Amino acid sequence: MRRAFGLCEFGPPCDLRPMPLPIVDQAPAAPAGDDRDRWADGLGARRVYVDSFGCQMNTHDAQRMVSVMAAEGWLPTDAPDEADLIILNSCSVREKAEQKLRSRAGSFKQLKVDNPNLVLALGGCVAQQEGKKLLHRVPHADIVFGPDHLNDLPEMVESARSGHRVLRTEFLERNAYAFPPQEDHGPVRVSAFVNVMKGCDKFCSFCIVPYTRGREVSRSADDIVDEVKRLADRGTLEVVLLGQTVNAYGKRKKDGHIPFDELLARVAGVEGIRRVRFTSPHPSHFTEGQIRAFRDLPELSPHMHLPVQSGSSAVLKAMRRGYSREEYLDVVARLRGTAPEVALGTDIIVGFPGETDEDFQQTLSLVEEVRYHSAYSFAYSERVGTRALRIEPSVPVELRFERLRELQRVQDRITGEWLSSMVGHQEEVLIEGPSRTEPGRSTGRTGSNRLVHVDGAHTVGAFLRVRISEAFKHSLLGTPI
Repeated sequence: MRRAFGLCEFGPPCDLRPMPLPIVDQAPAAPAGDDRDRWADGLGARRVYVDSFGCQMNTHDAQRMVSVMAAEGWLPTDAPDEADLIILNSCSVREKAEQKLRSRAGSFKQLKVDNPNLVLALGGCVAQQEGKKLLHRVPHADIVFGPDHLNDLPEMVESARSGHRVLRTEFLERNAYAFPPQEDHGPVRVSAFVNVMKGCDKFCSFCIVPYTRGREVSRSADDIVDEVKRLADRGTLEVVLLGQTVNAYGKRKKDGHIPFDELLARVAGVEGIRRVRFTSPHPSHFTEGQIRAFRDLPELSPHMHLPVQSGSSAVLKAMRRGYSREEYLDVVARLRGTAPEVALGTDIIVGFPGETDEDFQQTLSLVEEVRYHSAYSFAYSERVGTRALRIEPSVPVELRFERLRELQRVQDRITGEWLSSMVGHQEEVLIEGPSRTEPGRSTGRTGSNRLVHVDGAHTVGAFLRVRISEAFKHSLLGTPI
């Protein structure tokens, strides 16, 4: 998934020179005083484009980049050929991630030739992982920076303008990390992401997140609630709390954090917020308080994405997931025993090193038992720097994809049965905008996160009561009541 965000900068022309240039880790301050006033007056206006691909965290990081730059007087553009600053926010989850980033960066090389003042910045997880190597492999890139340095973006751009190449990929200490709030710029978002923590301490054997986003750092609960209040004041109706292991939030009591279920209650209590979601939790961190929240908080949507990765305890152990098949199913049973209406989604990897036919059959049986409403499924692919590279035997690539196709057939059937079972039911839908695929209709989501196309044009942000009249492969059709 790729989403583009753009910005506009007001500032003087810059004179960038081609490689080689000094690599710096300190950048001059952004313009102030009269220079800043001239920016605000629109003199020397420059356009900036942000291209982000990957997970929801990356999408949110792109929005934070927009906010950080907007606070400095920048505005968006959706056209890279009009830009004087292009930021590529990369993702390292999919295979050949570095090659894809370099290829994307290469597509802007001619723009650099046509506009010598263009600044090209490479950010995100691939930038964090590859660091200085990217500056050498992408000679027309001016900035390489990791997720910890979003706050430094204005200073890094100013340094690039002055003729430096900037590398900023060191991890910040826990007590030095700052979560930039979303500023009150741009269009109102009916549904908004709110970052509550960053990083991960799990070190699953297939995953590089701890190496690209660092260790877990929780954000102040007061800061989170204040941001939610500002969003609600501007018209946001739904917030999605984000974290790599989001329900591990606040586990360091010495830092003054509160338990995650208490944070959910505080966010749900913000006036104007009608729905609260969170993603993605880790099965090992579920407490009774978190499970009861689905029963006790009307604002907490009856939907949760709960990654399992495999239905085999042996594979889960090799993955270093920290729970067994039985322990995962116990979480599901406790959740459904308390709040049976909660719809579950998941992530699954097939073809992990050492996975036998029996292991794969256990994954299929778990999918049949849990009956997920949706699932993101993947054939295992190697990641440099992960422990899984040392696990034997490797599953042949052809067999990995054969298993993936079989798993997806099973899940498509279950998803179809869930969707068909909703026909004739009444659902409350939050309208997000006009349908992209169904002309003359609006689109929105139910509390269980089901996409619904609704007959007619309706106001963005409206809550409509609809009757489900038809089920498609991945969505529903509803008629307003």
